[in-house]
Amino acid sequence: MTTSSTSSASSASLDSVLALLRAPQHDEELLEQLALEVRLLPLGELVYLVETRPATEAALLFRVLDKELALAVFEELPPLHQAELISGLRTPQVADIISDLDPDDRALLFDELPASVAERLMHGLDADERAMTTAVLGYPRHAIGRYMSPEVLPLRPTMTTGEALEHVRAHAAEPETIYMLPVVDGTRRLLGVIGLRRLLLSEGDELVGDLAHEAVHAYATDDREDAARRFLDAKLLAMPILDRENRLVGIVTIDDAFGILEKENAEDSARTSGSEPLPRAYLSTPILRIVRSRIVWLLVLAVSAILTVQVLEIFEDRLDQVVILALFIPLLTGTGGNTGNQAATTVTRALAVGEVRVRDLPRVVWRELRVGATLGSALGVLGLLIAGLIYGWPIGLVMGTTLLSVCTMAAIVGGLMPIVAKKVGADPAVFSNPFISTFCDATGLIIYFTIATAVLGL
Repeated sequence: MTTSSTSSASSASLDSVLALLRAPQHDEELLEQLALEVRLLPLGELVYLVETRPATEAALLFRVLDKELALAVFEELPPLHQAELISGLRTPQVADIISDLDPDDRALLFDELPASVAERLMHGLDADERAMTTAVLGYPRHAIGRYMSPEVLPLRPTMTTGEALEHVRAHAAEPETIYMLPVVDGTRRLLGVIGLRRLLLSEGDELVGDLAHEAVHAYATDDREDAARRFLDAKLLAMPILDRENRLVGIVTIDDAFGILEKENAEDSARTSGSEPLPRAYLSTPILRIVRSRIVWLLVLAVSAILTVQVLEIFEDRLDQVVILALFIPLLTGTGGNTGNQAATTVTRALAVGEVRVRDLPRVVWRELRVGATLGSALGVLGLLIAGLIYGWPIGLVMGTTLLSVCTMAAIVGGLMPIVAKKVGADPAVFSNPFISTFCDATGLIIYFTIATAVLGL
């Protein structure tokens, strides 16, 4: 079957599934038909349907999936959506799904469930699964320990590589990954790691301890974003997680690291734009939840914008004397806000990936001062020529000088604020675009009218 015909079949199945879900009644015959149709859909389409359909339809769709496919779909959903879906499912199906989840995924789900429901589901687990889930839940929400899997296959340094391979074959189904194997002593202290490829290529009588190399690792209480970035920078498939006594407690895999950074980037993107991230898919998020994610920021920015109004009121008499000055206000405030936001976005990203640290504040300020002055000079010369030719050279001089000053000021503030936020323990994205735009608007107007007063003799 060609790609186009496969796509057409999938589209037809999707339409059929949607029609069946919208049916006013769902008898046994309809459910059997729905079960047949969903088998024709790829995993991505099923996840999309469960995420975007109303809760009752999503639960109905989920019920007709076979156990293996249901687990695959469930694992792709965000924890909050998983929690909402559980409330609409039968108890036996929930128990099967919960027991098949990895301990770290189970812990994230339990965070979103009511305590009574989480406790009931916890009691339904066997002793080993309950112990591993409890261990993960014991770490703070933003710690990398919440995202590790306690299911690890450690090796002893005294094993030969042949013995190690036999050990891996016997227990390969238990851990989350076997491509990177930690090497520990009798007290589970990490000595190093060895890759499965290295084991397979060894002679068979070499000692694991001689082949193991030093491991890039993280402590279970480390911040999840910092640990995930360190993980990806090292280009690893898996990374050991230790307690403060350097004992192995779990492992983080590459999909966990990508998931953490995807969530952090989504939060930063939303907050930079003046809103809060949505906890579930946009199409299935209630309207009031979307309103709540935006209105707080709008109110904060509206209140802070009063500062700009007050500045205009202070310089109202200057505007009365030279009305032409009012024409350039949108240009100046827009230029200042854009310059500050550009600097803030660049520095926020540099902070996130470890290219800039708090102690680099003086270097960042000096760098942004030069960048802002260069940008301001280019825009200032352009403003001087255009405004001077059209409105007279005194106005041109005001515009040119103001653009130079505003760009320099905005670049410094934009580079400064994310580092200050990091220093006080706040999210740098929160202090970026929304607040910087308002600050640069008010400060830019003060600079503008001060220069106009001096040049025009107002």
